[in-house]
Amino acid sequence: MSNPMRSFEELRAALLAAAMPVRGVVDVPTAEALGRVLAADRVSGLDVPPLDNSQMDGYAVNTADVAVAGTRLTVAQRIPAGSVGHTLARGTAARIFTGAPVPHGADAIVMQELCSADGDSVTIDHVPRPGEWIRRAGDDIAQGETVLAAGMRLNPQMLGLAASVGCATLPVFRRLRVALFSTGDELVMPGEPLPPGAIYNSNRYVLRGLLEALGCEVSDFGIVPDDLDATRAALRSAAAGNDLIVTSGGVSVGEEDHIKPAVQAEGRLDLWLVSMKPGKPVAFGHVGGADGNSGAAFIGLPGNPVSSFVTFILLVRPFVLRAMGVADCLPRSIPLTAGFDWAKPDRRREFLRARIGADGRVVLFPNQGPSVLTSTVWADGLVNVPPGRSIAAGEQVEFIPYSELLS
Repeated sequence: MSNPMRSFEELRAALLAAAMPVRGVVDVPTAEALGRVLAADRVSGLDVPPLDNSQMDGYAVNTADVAVAGTRLTVAQRIPAGSVGHTLARGTAARIFTGAPVPHGADAIVMQELCSADGDSVTIDHVPRPGEWIRRAGDDIAQGETVLAAGMRLNPQMLGLAASVGCATLPVFRRLRVALFSTGDELVMPGEPLPPGAIYNSNRYVLRGLLEALGCEVSDFGIVPDDLDATRAALRSAAAGNDLIVTSGGVSVGEEDHIKPAVQAEGRLDLWLVSMKPGKPVAFGHVGGADGNSGAAFIGLPGNPVSSFVTFILLVRPFVLRAMGVADCLPRSIPLTAGFDWAKPDRRREFLRARIGADGRVVLFPNQGPSVLTSTVWADGLVNVPPGRSIAAGEQVEFIPYSELLS
């Protein structure tokens, strides 16, 4: 099998092309749909607001009755929000409150600050224009309008919009089922003694947290020993009932790296190696299924903590979102001014841990090593450096904020 080094863009495009949206739609209460992916368009069955209503506390009037400031009118009715008044008689005003329907016969609202009330009458100290402070029916949403499109990942605002048109439930795709495990005899779990040469397994916590933040159902298979048979057995177990397998470690070509031959033995390995830093060894394929293409998709990430984190948020996250049914799954970047010099260009595309300084310029974490996990906490985004590019302070760089990568 020939697997040449692929550019970052090529590998990401290949992953997205291979991401098969989950099948299965469930109706969930709108209040419980946060983070889920909408499976069908939602069309409004009503106008929002349903009636012309007042934008202010004040008085509803017919502008023909208020030709000059100082006009005195009888207050014939009181209309709080949630009630409907009767037709406004000429020469009268209606006391009205924010959100209340405008009565027939009225064509303007005069805010209460421009009026002087006296018993059952009011003096209007302002000449209103027709339509003043009236919010028209359908001003926000028109009946028959698509308010939410399939493929949207629902946020709180979208839930509010769905509720505003009366959606008590929403059709969403079922959650993506993801199996997760780490490989490496050097790994131990926090709380266990740390023998010489061992390290605590941080990747398990980072990757599980990232997957759960995306709304996945995660099956955690823990740590798998550096052994081919054990790795194959873990892959078989992980493929059962899951849509995706994500691993960290064991994707290089050393004698103790067994992911590549294990995936080839249990399914099919399609992609291998990406021209990015941190990263490079990233594997994609399928485990299980008679033809090596069905079964569970497989993505193997590097074992270095930063490499694992960066390759996940840049490559795995879009794949997961696309498989969840999300239409817009790529992060957006913003152009910012570099507050640093980068005089050591690499032939690979680099992603530098960085944050925005007080002056609005981007600064780098001093140590960009692939094992320096503290850099991922200190940073609030990544600088995308094209292959072979050096950067001088004052130049424009492409910054991808964590807000685009971690939700």
